[in-house]
Amino acid sequence: MFAVVATGGKQYKVSKGDVIQVEKLDQNEGETLTLDKVLMIGEGAEIQAGTPFLEGCSVTCEVDSQLRGKKIIVFKKRRRKNYRRKNGHRQSYTRLKIIDIAKK
Repeated sequence: MFAVVATGGKQYKVSKGDVIQVEKLDQNEGETLTLDKVLMIGEGAEIQAGTPFLEGCSVTCEVDSQLRGKKIIVFKKRRRKNYRRKNGHRQSYTRLKIIDIAKK
């Protein structure tokens, strides 16, 4: 069985036992979390799609860890104007382990 869930402005296809990395959520490590914005659920040839979300369906997951991504450098320059700006950025992520997919 699989489900497509929306969190952090992105969509993820998940199944039981998967580990996904999503945008940072305000949860502590070890807590359980229920994602109720389920767009689609499928099992074999049987697929249910929502408009936009499915009522009564949810995905239960556990917060595995809070982490930060690789550092990227943002460099801006305008030629011949003596304008240079250098910035770094590290995105924060939450790693989730999918425990269960419940459908109505």
